[in-house]
Amino acid sequence: MGAYLARIWRRDPTWLDPLLEPVERAIYRLCGVDPRISQHWTAYALSLLAFNAAGFLLLFVILLAQGILPFNPQHASGLSPSLAFGAAVSFVTNTDWLPVGGERLTSELAQTAGFLTQNFLSAGSALAVAAALTRAFGANRHRAIGNFWSDLVRAVLYFLLPLSIGLSLVLALLGVPETFAARLDAPTLEGGVRQMIAAGPLAAQVAIAQLGTNGAGFFDASAAHPFVNPSPLTNLIEAAGLYAAGLACLFAFGRALHERTQARVLVAAVVLAVGAMSGVIYAAETAPSPALAAAHAADRSNMEGKEVRFGAPASAVFAAVSNGARDGTLNADLESFTPLGSGTAMFIMQLGGMLPGSIGAGLASVVLFSLVTVVVGGMVVGRTPEFLGKKIELREIRLAMLSMLVLNLSILAPSAIAVVTPAALAARSVGGPHGLMEIIYAYTSAAANTGSAFQGLDTAGAFWAITLGVTMIAGRYAVLVPAIAVAGSIAAKPKIQPTEGALPTDGPLFVVVLLCVLLLVSGLQYFPSLALGPVAEQLEVRKAVSGLSDPGRGSDGATTKVRPSNGTGRS
Repeated sequence: MGAYLARIWRRDPTWLDPLLEPVERAIYRLCGVDPRISQHWTAYALSLLAFNAAGFLLLFVILLAQGILPFNPQHASGLSPSLAFGAAVSFVTNTDWLPVGGERLTSELAQTAGFLTQNFLSAGSALAVAAALTRAFGANRHRAIGNFWSDLVRAVLYFLLPLSIGLSLVLALLGVPETFAARLDAPTLEGGVRQMIAAGPLAAQVAIAQLGTNGAGFFDASAAHPFVNPSPLTNLIEAAGLYAAGLACLFAFGRALHERTQARVLVAAVVLAVGAMSGVIYAAETAPSPALAAAHAADRSNMEGKEVRFGAPASAVFAAVSNGARDGTLNADLESFTPLGSGTAMFIMQLGGMLPGSIGAGLASVVLFSLVTVVVGGMVVGRTPEFLGKKIELREIRLAMLSMLVLNLSILAPSAIAVVTPAALAARSVGGPHGLMEIIYAYTSAAANTGSAFQGLDTAGAFWAITLGVTMIAGRYAVLVPAIAVAGSIAAKPKIQPTEGALPTDGPLFVVVLLCVLLLVSGLQYFPSLALGPVAEQLEVRKAVSGLSDPGRGSDGATTKVRPSNGTGRS
């Protein structure tokens, strides 16, 4: 996939050219675009923002007016302005967050012309930015970085569309429905009683949701729903699909620049980090539930909130991979994970969006962190900051740090506002550390454009719809716009030969330094919130377990009232 994507970015011939080149030229003529005109980075960024703004307005209108629009067999009414705003922003920013399941909220028109279309276009927009950033490192004193409209069309037409068609056919053959029937009429075991089951064009939505790292879609239960993810085989295919595109961007970056070793180094850093996080969640979720262990009940793993057809191991790894890819699809309920498991899943999203992050935007995050790493590493060992033949200077570092700081602020600031706002506090399912974690996880997921959530948090209110929508915008464009600006600055620099004084970026040393910078620059920002949330809840679970071991006595010898805990600190 990376090799094929690199050919698309370089405009090399592909096997789809005879079929798609006439379609591509027709789109350019229809839209009045000259793909030969290369844009300055400011024009490129404005084109991206204008295109995404137009997509938001169109989807916002569809959601408001779906009650009077055609293709509405569910008879769904129009959404409130706040809900329509939050939903439209979420799909335009590649987050795909719905406060209530799409099967209850939206019409077939909104699902296809709205959500399904934006799944392609939001992913294509980020792929265009990745193409421009890659092109900049190969340029030599160029003022322009490419044509956004051409990069967008080629990303959707040559990459996302063919892969999604292939994957949707595979999923349909394996049991994922693909139909325009709004409801399926099914008999029940009671006899004479029939059940109406929600359905829709699921295979197509699931395919692009995974390949485009869009995340949640039609059903509130996400990949835990048997229509979306019917078997362990589809579970494996969907997990691979949501991770493949992000890694393909990294390999395409190296191939397009003839720097394959550098691409392998970046992929190694990503895989090591996610592998470590997966191991933590796996260990937490495959151990016996603390409450059942204290009660001496036979239990090998924490199975609450997990599907039996997947089990705790597949659920744990799926959560790590999905959050690392900033996809948001989950095959289990995070609310029922142990504090250590759900806290680690949240921490993965907080680590700068480079594990490997969402399609396109993940590559931008990896490159921005790499620029900071060569500067920090160069300062430590007294080396010149260079990356892929480009000298890294103050402007690039300012832009990279701006991106990281805005992401941190977009998570922590609204979380601080929410914990002192009555409307926000009322949406929690429980108080204490777990309730705090519900809030922080929601804003982390929104800023990371992931779209997963704790099911116990009710985000259907106006406060949540608006604040989460604003957070999604900040998290999305805090990465894409600085990345475009960095591309413009890098493209204008001369291409130089690596010097002896430069920090080597194509070996194991750079992997270690990159991961250390990732933890120090990004991870430590969230230590206080992690201590007050999952860490405090883990201690609370231990206290509850000690109380279960001696129901009449607490750890201090005083009589206590024991609250049974499933590992999350909830009753």
